[in-house]
Amino acid sequence: MPRHRLLPDTELRRLLGIPADRDALARRFTLTPSDQDLVLTRRGTANRLGFAVQLALLRHSGRALAQIEEPLDALVDWIATQIHVPAHLFTAYARRPQTMTDHARQLAAMLGLRPSTNLDLPFMIEAAAQAAWTTNRPEPIVTAIVSALRSQNLILPALPVIERTGAAGRARARKRAVDALLAGLTDEQLAELDRLPVVDPDLGGTPLSWLKAMPSAPKAGHVRDLLDKLQAVRAIGIASDIDTRIPEVRFRQFVREGQASPAYLLGRYTAQRRRATLVAVLFDLESRLIDAVLDMADRLIGGAFTRGKHAKEKTYAATTRDVGRLMRLFHDTIEALAVAQDSDRDAFAVVDESVGWAKLLRARPEVASLADLAEENPLVRAADRYITIRKFLPALLEALTFKAARDNDPLLAAVALLRDLNQSGKRDIPADAPMPFRKEWRRLVVDGGKPNRRLYEMAVVATLRNKLRSGDVWVERSSNYRRFDSYLLPTMAVAPVLSELGLPDTADAWIAMRGQELDERLKRFTLRLRRSQLDGVELRDDRLHITPLRATTPVEATVLAGRLDALLPRVRITELLHEVNRATGFAAAFTNLRTGEPCANENALLAAILADGTNLGLARMADASQGVTRDQLVWTADAYIRPETYRAALARIIEAQHRLPIAALWGSGTTSSSDGQFFRSGKRGNVAGEVNARYGVDPGFSFYTHVSDQHGPYHVQVISAATHEAPYVLDGLLHHGTSLKIDTHYVDTGGVSDHVFILCSLLGFRFCPRLRDFPDRKLASIEPSGSYKALLPLLGRRIKVEVIREHWDEVVRLVASLKSGSVAPSTMLKKLAAYERQNQLDLALQELGRIERTLFMLDWLESPELRRRCHAGLNKGEQRHALAQAICTFKQGRIADRGTETQEYRASGLNLLIAAIVYWNSTYMADAIAHLRAKGEAVPDELLAHTSPVGWEHIGLSGDFLWERAASTPVGRRPLNLERQRRAA
Repeated sequence: MPRHRLLPDTELRRLLGIPADRDALARRFTLTPSDQDLVLTRRGTANRLGFAVQLALLRHSGRALAQIEEPLDALVDWIATQIHVPAHLFTAYARRPQTMTDHARQLAAMLGLRPSTNLDLPFMIEAAAQAAWTTNRPEPIVTAIVSALRSQNLILPALPVIERTGAAGRARARKRAVDALLAGLTDEQLAELDRLPVVDPDLGGTPLSWLKAMPSAPKAGHVRDLLDKLQAVRAIGIASDIDTRIPEVRFRQFVREGQASPAYLLGRYTAQRRRATLVAVLFDLESRLIDAVLDMADRLIGGAFTRGKHAKEKTYAATTRDVGRLMRLFHDTIEALAVAQDSDRDAFAVVDESVGWAKLLRARPEVASLADLAEENPLVRAADRYITIRKFLPALLEALTFKAARDNDPLLAAVALLRDLNQSGKRDIPADAPMPFRKEWRRLVVDGGKPNRRLYEMAVVATLRNKLRSGDVWVERSSNYRRFDSYLLPTMAVAPVLSELGLPDTADAWIAMRGQELDERLKRFTLRLRRSQLDGVELRDDRLHITPLRATTPVEATVLAGRLDALLPRVRITELLHEVNRATGFAAAFTNLRTGEPCANENALLAAILADGTNLGLARMADASQGVTRDQLVWTADAYIRPETYRAALARIIEAQHRLPIAALWGSGTTSSSDGQFFRSGKRGNVAGEVNARYGVDPGFSFYTHVSDQHGPYHVQVISAATHEAPYVLDGLLHHGTSLKIDTHYVDTGGVSDHVFILCSLLGFRFCPRLRDFPDRKLASIEPSGSYKALLPLLGRRIKVEVIREHWDEVVRLVASLKSGSVAPSTMLKKLAAYERQNQLDLALQELGRIERTLFMLDWLESPELRRRCHAGLNKGEQRHALAQAICTFKQGRIADRGTETQEYRASGLNLLIAAIVYWNSTYMADAIAHLRAKGEAVPDELLAHTSPVGWEHIGLSGDFLWERAASTPVGRRPLNLERQRRAA
């Protein structure tokens, strides 16, 4: 049997144990009239009670009384109540083993059951193995064993037996997966796999470490390095269908283990398990390396155009004085010509007299040069970086095979031409070379009838970059640069998802429904606007004017919030984390990557989380801690902390806070908001992230967070500081992993696009953005604009309903794909935005979104209450941002991590800490409210709705982290802070 436990005893009993909840007892252990008649045939009240308990256990749980070790008091009380027998008589029954055994045999025979024996163990292990083939989670495995036993009318063995057979079944499933991954490998390939974790003196480490280390700075040399790694991976010859041999969940488990395990740890595996893990890692590495190559090439090519643009702007700025002088000369020339015309004099003579012909001639080359600079195409400046691009481009084109929907795609022909030229060493571009780029580039490339190699190559790679981004061109085995259609559900799988969403089958049905509503709303708005019936809204000088809303928080609510905050107990962050874990069990979500067990060292786990959230890092956390060491933190972070465990732990806290009665005062948990928060990078140069002028000149990242109306931050992801936030709105709404049922979502202007409007609507969310540029946005109509003459200054172009009709099937397929989770919304929205020419699906979404945006704008203009709710929702996100700044203070709040995954850990740790603080504050605010009410003070719910559990003044966030002392804090509630004078934390 494996040494590792499948489930701790507490989790096993939770899954299969006897419930103590009255409702659960009633559902599972209620005796029927015939059962009660059967019980009456026993002699003696104690025997009747014991017989009834055994009957209930065998029939409803399949467990024998002799095998049960946990307390049965709740069940005995429930059965005793049903048969009108005192519950204490069960003690006397339990003292007679022979009677118990006889009753058990009689009941088993009557119910057609038999005890399970050692002979049934292979059957149980096989049932566990079949379940474990598609999942590594212990709960489904245990459930499968129990179901298999019940299907064979077997009485369940003791829980430890079930647990051990489940572990054995999981080991068998892993063994089968190992065999499947290694099937067909040659001795040479196995030898190559065995060399990967062995130190190579030439590399200064193991080949595996070299392969897994991916540079992040966009440099030509780094692209070549990635291509060398890609070639090394491919040289081993892993089959292209290896990932289809076993279920994806089990394949990903091998990949995660291999990625997280250093070479020395892989060396401890059995030979077969180590080889299978390496096969999975290599297969995944090929995909990741292809993506890394294309990502870095994308940045270098894009950087060439950006640098060219900046160089042009700098050059143009340097000519400011010359431009002024030449424009003044041009002005004087025009004035001279005007004088000549008015006085009927010779124009040439007047110009020569007033301006000077010689002066004009001297200015002619300067004017021509400035004109050329102003009209200069970006391709020309980008070509100045040609040498940098050439350092890696031939190897890239040789290593990757690009594909397109058409076999004779001109872009692929151009790529093939460049590849042939590189192989042959020829320099000249043929006159008949394919020109798969924009017309102005074609004219620029062909100068004097002969294509310019430098300009041609830059034009081809720039076009290739855009096509890869949109999915028009793709690379096999890439994850991020796949064919556009490959992200979408198969057509046959769309209908069930659409029926769940309740969408109409045809575009005409949707247009008729929405068109009628839009027409009625525009006419009603026209009437109300004409009658000045809109609160705070008026039309002046053909422009909407909206009066800003005043703050609606009562002074009494502010005072009450201050009193509640003053009553909260003083607590250190270490103690707070332990207390929240005791209440929510979030630490159990951090399971061992290899064994699936929860972390036994709670202090080390919480310290690792705090190291992420505060930006302190593991080494400095160990220095500042008592009770944990650096080695413990490194091992714990490596084995237990992953994106999926962070998400699972966050979900436990969010759901626990949602269940607190006080949370309902702030909201129902059905609305939320999202916003990005900028964090500066601790690095400089190419690895530092992007620059957003809104935040100054420092590069950095944005943590985009979704916050519920109950203040719980239920989703976070790291995005580029320079990217648009709108594509990420739906990521959090669809894939947050909690049980919250969000139906309305608020964002600021940065999260707005017409695409998000329509996708939110079709997916069942109400999208409510706060638009800073509201008066500048045009309303849209399906009917002719003449139908709304009073609104003509506010109306844009009509909706193109024919585009909607033509592409409705593609729209609903996209919606179904997003709903099913087959692709992230941000991925699809970014691909649609990458098309050089507007994609027809993109255009259809835009037209549909204009309808939804118009309906929302009418709601906003007609409802001051909607405006207030939106402001209130976004303010909760701002409160979360303030707390985040207070927590993430180490290293001056600068995120120094290079890898995207490590940055995600920082964001996830920070979000988990905020959620824990919100939960802890919520519980003690409830105590404070109860205290005030017990004193006879009026604490109305309408004032409490304006309070917030996002304060932190009472929490010690820094200093020495005394983990052992925090862990030994007595279980129970802390007393409220009843002192008159508040002390600093």
